[in-house]
Amino acid sequence: MDRKRQSEDAFERGLFASRWLMAPMYAGLTVALLMLVVIFFRELVYYVPQMMTLSAEQTILVVLTLIDLTLAANLLLIVMFSGYESFVSKFDFDAGDDRPGWMGKVDFGGLKMKLIASIVAISGIHLLKRFMEIGDPGTPAPDERHLFWLTVIHMTFVASGVLLAVMDWLQAKSAK
Repeated sequence: MDRKRQSEDAFERGLFASRWLMAPMYAGLTVALLMLVVIFFRELVYYVPQMMTLSAEQTILVVLTLIDLTLAANLLLIVMFSGYESFVSKFDFDAGDDRPGWMGKVDFGGLKMKLIASIVAISGIHLLKRFMEIGDPGTPAPDERHLFWLTVIHMTFVASGVLLAVMDWLQAKSAK
């Protein structure tokens, strides 16, 4: 093998090995998941003693907050597992029946769609919480301009999701 080819092979092996630089980032996302778990339980511990005195509207807001945190944690897991398997390395252990059905099957396009769907859901829940606070005597009235921008941002996420879906559909159609 000539010297140029050896240099090229060494460079390509190094470039390929650089994907492992992402591994600490996925480990860091595990810490972020732990943060969400702690915040979830902090909210739960705070509100459970108040359970008998919360109004229906306040209870719904609490539940929406817990759902919001759960969706964010689900999103984080999807990014961690799919990203690691797509960009770093396949999981080599056999998890048996405990392995989520989507693991190993979500490609980059699927990851994008799951990501945007989760962001739209989280944004929608946040927007719903703000709208439910209207008329709640314990909460200051939200600013109309603030609600307008929350709605615009949410609709931007929705439009982005639709555009991503259309682009994936067009790409799949052109591949055929």
